[in-house]
Amino acid sequence: MSKKIVLLLLLFVIAVVFYFSWLPDSTFKNETYLPVWLLNWSNHYYNLRTAVPFLAVGFLLEAYAQHKRSNDIGYDKNLNFLQNIGVSTFIVCVAEGGQFLIQKRNQDLEDVFYGILGSIIGVLVYFLFNRVRKKCEIGINLPS
Repeated sequence: MSKKIVLLLLLFVIAVVFYFSWLPDSTFKNETYLPVWLLNWSNHYYNLRTAVPFLAVGFLLEAYAQHKRSNDIGYDKNLNFLQNIGVSTFIVCVAEGGQFLIQKRNQDLEDVFYGILGSIIGVLVYFLFNRVRKKCEIGINLPS
């Protein structure tokens, strides 16, 4: 994927996180465009639903960072991982902090934890996909 597409997807997912975090009704019952099964699932797994969009945030942050720094000499993957988790933590804290301004919403420290956890899993999934892709490329290029 191109760097611009990854950045646009990342910004879209972050906007979606803020939108759903700052809705006045946390049950989303007024969001008629969402399927009923998804509403039921999100209301049953209240904190876990925070982790789901952060899977995409973690994945896209890592994909963007790989595009941005793939040609840099001395590129440190561990430092990049920590920076991406820091960015995800900032995003989830802003989303939860914004709920202080919304009368019917309650802030929850578990949501911060699940957001960070979802982001970590998203980064790990990116590494897994990247590793599988590289192994497939090596396997295809081997002479028979």
